[in-house]
Amino acid sequence: MESENFMYYIRSAKKDDVDELNRIAYESEAYWGYDMEYMKRFEGVYRVTEDYIITNPTFVFIESNLIIGFYSLLVHDEKAELELFYIKPQYIGKGYGKKMWNHLIDYCKRMGKKSFLLVTSPQAKGFYEKMGAVMIDEVDSLLQEGRKIPRLKVEVL
Repeated sequence: MESENFMYYIRSAKKDDVDELNRIAYESEAYWGYDMEYMKRFEGVYRVTEDYIITNPTFVFIESNLIIGFYSLLVHDEKAELELFYIKPQYIGKGYGKKMWNHLIDYCKRMGKKSFLLVTSPQAKGFYEKMGAVMIDEVDSLLQEGRKIPRLKVEVL
């Protein structure tokens, strides 16, 4: 585990960040060893656009002037869902995800969201459970026919 003293900040995503966010999402998803067909579908389904970041709360995690991760929420009235949560693979397991998660929870508290849902890969499920998420069911994957993936709920305390 790296030192907890790393210097970072989190800001709202800008239109100019779109290419880098897509690159991070792709690399982070590919980290789990998916085949090219799966990754092609991933690029189409989870593509971040300028319109997306204007419409949905999206935050980037920056260290040493580099974007190393980001997250995004879909908010509909009282409901919220964590849509995207990605970190560059070389930063996985070093405490950055927890820092980003803490920002997400603080943001939800400020926005008055008492809970949110998320759907994730089985490989990332453990991280979210460690952060306090509870599995509520499984849903069909948008990327792989016949594959069920975990849906979790987070209570914002």
